[in-house]
This record gives sequence, structure tokens and C-alpha cells, in this order.
Amino acid sequence: MSPGVRRAGAGQGAAAAVQLLVTLSFLPSVVEAQVTGVLDDCLCDIDSIDNFNTFKIFPKIKKLQERDYFRYYKVNLKRPCPFWAEDGHCSIKDCHVEPCPESKIPVGIKAGNSNKYSKVANNTKELEDCEQASKLGAINSTLSNQSKEAFIDWARYDDSQDHFCELDDERSPAAQYVDLLLNPERYTGYKGSSAWRVWNSIYEENCFKPRSVYRPLNPLAPSRGEDDETWGKPSWGPNMKEFKRRFDPVETKGEGPRRLKNLYFLYLIELRALSKVAPYFERSVVDLYTGNVQEDADTKTLLLNIFQDTKSFPMHFDEKSMFAGDKKGAKSLKEEFRLHFKNISRIMDCVGCDKCRLWGKLQTQGLGTALKILFSEKEIQKLPENSPSKGFQLTRQEIVALLNAFGRLSTSIRELQNFKVLLQHSR
Repeated sequence: MSPGVRRAGAGQGAAAAVQLLVTLSFLPSVVEAQVTGVLDDCLCDIDSIDNFNTFKIFPKIKKLQERDYFRYYKVNLKRPCPFWAEDGHCSIKDCHVEPCPESKIPVGIKAGNSNKYSKVANNTKELEDCEQASKLGAINSTLSNQSKEAFIDWARYDDSQDHFCELDDERSPAAQYVDLLLNPERYTGYKGSSAWRVWNSIYEENCFKPRSVYRPLNPLAPSRGEDDETWGKPSWGPNMKEFKRRFDPVETKGEGPRRLKNLYFLYLIELRALSKVAPYFERSVVDLYTGNVQEDADTKTLLLNIFQDTKSFPMHFDEKSMFAGDKKGAKSLKEEFRLHFKNISRIMDCVGCDKCRLWGKLQTQGLGTALKILFSEKEIQKLPENSPSKGFQLTRQEIVALLNAFGRLSTSIRELQNFKVLLQHSR
């Protein structure tokens, strides 16, 4: 569901519940005007974040998401649920995801990981070889031994224990490319016991939270949507009733503002990760390759420009405080955190709505990649300038997920400003 936009009058959906796992609270929708001042656990104030996002980040991240390198995401939407038998597959048309025909995928992306950085891949011979590849992800046989060695190392590192997410096997016949621009995140109508089981499993079994947290959004509870005069007449736009139900301090027993602050906190986590990973992309060896030389150069320039903005933000939080304390205890807590989050990523394969599953998997992988970056600072600092590193690597899928997940957060915060205006006018 796009933040701040939903089908007016529709009942409760699990798209919001899926995003809940990503934010560890309620990511989508709108902000209440009372959410101002200093953000908890950070020397940041809400207004500064709003202005920074609106005038620096949002316009650029939106353009980046429209670039070929970032609009195509490969995902397996047919992996079975590892925890229970699936019994609630959504047949609503808005749940459907339209895969992208192979012929529409840029040749450099189809070629797989072997071309994710190499500038050599921009020559004509390489393009011909890519087009003749009989299997997605095939490694070009003309590659040097040094490159092959690096690719093997990348694969080995991708299988290491530093991941916070359960990754899809891109080589699986069930994995398909999806054009994210043609399958935008929106409210789908997916709800009921199947959706509630996913939400409940995430929140009750895998989130670190106080037991006193108020959670009113049970999809099995009677919905107030049927009383809305627009019921049955779907339209996209701001839904003030839904906003108040989810975020009004009175209706949520004081929980609404905390949920919204969690959105800002998540934004800062991923913003911090982008500022930390900038040196990885600033190297000349990193090439966001699609096969279009000019397009690729422009995409990297725009990405580096975004990194410069993220590094200029003056109020980054200190990620080291997340696992403070003695070294042994901090290591144990980090591992527990990683396993919880990895388990959440596996729950995404239990979501019965394909569009909800798509965006849930992408945003989970995006946040998991951000956490991977934050815990790899030393490795990133040691990266060689002109050759692939052995200590830290990102797959194309992780890069696409990282930037698109952050793009969703940036859009959410931008939409919150629109709701602030609507709230002021409604008073």
C-alpha cells in the first residue's frame, strides 16, 4: 500500500501488516501533526528530517527508482511457506503481480552477477555473448581467471552468515523479473485469517517489544469500512478516517505517535547505512551495468549524488549504540537480532497476496541489507579501489532492494507532510 494512499473506505489489509514487519511498527499511511520535536534514541528532530527528505532526498531517490538498473527486481513468489500449509492465496485482481517478459529486461541485467560491476562488459563482444546466453545468470566463458576467482568469492561471501535475510535463489526456474514501476505497492484488499496469521507470527514471535504495546489492528475484528459512503466505489486518495483509526492518540490509546516515530527511526537507520556504504560504490570498479553505457553512467552519477546528500546529514544516529555493553553480550544480542530478522524474511513466503509478498520481500531484504552494511563498517573501509573485495560484497538484488526500500520510506515521509496540511485544513 502506498503511504498515505489507499482505497477509500476499504477494509483492513495485510499490506500494512507486511510493512509492519519492516518497520517493526506501522510503516505506511500518514503522520499526526503532534509528532514533532526530538526523536527518541537520536539527537534528531522531526522537522529537520522532514526538510532534509523533502528538499534533498525525495526528488533524487524518485528519479533513481525510475532507472532501469533499479526498476527490475528478481523474485521468487512461488516459494512454499516453511511454517504452515498455505490456505489463503489471494484471488483479488489487485493482488496479482505481472512478471516482466525476458525480452524486456536490459541485456546487462539478464547476464547476471558476472556483469554487475565490470566495465569490460560494456563492449560489443560481451553484449553478443550475453544475448546468446542460454541461461540467466550464466558466467561468460571469456572472463579472465582473475575475474572468475572474484566471482566465486562473491558467491561464497553471499552464502556467509552475515546476511540478515533469507535470500531467494535467483537461479531458480520459479524466480522472475518484476518491473516495480508497473507493480507499485498499494492496498490490495488482502485480509482475513491468513493475513492475520502472518501479522501475528511476525509481531508476537519475532519482534522485540514490550508486552504492554496496544495492537488494535486485528483483521478479524469487525471493520468500519462498510459504514463508509464510498464502500464499493474504489478510489485512490488520502483516507482521513483510516489515518485517525491508526494514529490518533485517543483511538490508539496513545500508541499512534510512537508508531509514526518508528517510521522516522527506520528512515534514519537506512539513511545511516547509505552514508556508510558510499565508499563501496565510489570505486571505479563498481559499474551499475545494464548494457546502456550512457544510462549506466548517469545512474551511477545520480546514486553518488544521493550518497553525498546522505553523508551531509548532520544528525546521524550512532549505530554502535544498538548493541552496546560488554563484547560477549553485544555479540550474543546481535546474533539473536539477526536470527529474528532472518526468520521474519522467511515468513514473507507465507503471504498469500503476491503483490504484498513482493513488496514485503523487497523491503525486508532492503532493511536486512542496511543492517548488513552497518555491521560491516571495517570491511567497507578496507575495500581496494581497483579490484573486487573479498571482505564485503553486495549482489545486484541487495542493491536494488536497499535503494527501493529506502525510496518507500522517503515517499512515506513525504506523504506525511501532505497529511499534515490536510489535518490543518480539517480543523
